[in-house]
Amino acid sequence: MPLLKHKTLINSVTDYLNMLPDNVYLPLENIRQIIKSLVPDAEETMKYMIPVYKHKGLLVGYGATKNQCSFFVFSSSVLKDFEEDIKGFKTTKLSIRFTQDNPIPNELITRIVMARVAENELKVITRRKTNALSRHKVLH
Repeated sequence: MPLLKHKTLINSVTDYLNMLPDNVYLPLENIRQIIKSLVPDAEETMKYMIPVYKHKGLLVGYGATKNQCSFFVFSSSVLKDFEEDIKGFKTTKLSIRFTQDNPIPNELITRIVMARVAENELKVITRRKTNALSRHKVLH
């Protein structure tokens, strides 16, 4: 169950984080700072009632329940690539669950965020090539 239930109470990521107790605020603020330092032009917004970041598409996000946090990778293939690194955590198809006592190491967050950046950038390049080929076929 999400810690924050009322969508109308949350106007920004800062509002979201400021409503959290320290046991979940501190690790999520840490993730926020890592994302901002790695991808300073990423758009920070609220989606699905959690903070998310967009960079050439949906990048990553995070959220909290009363006793745990989730780091949303939004990519099953990236999570699979880090399968060995995340063995000590509970996972879902698109996220990693953790606590303040067992946080995701900063170095791993960095590697996952950069893998998602690369994945999103590759999708943009692939889409452009596909669109160019489609336009070429129409012209000939």
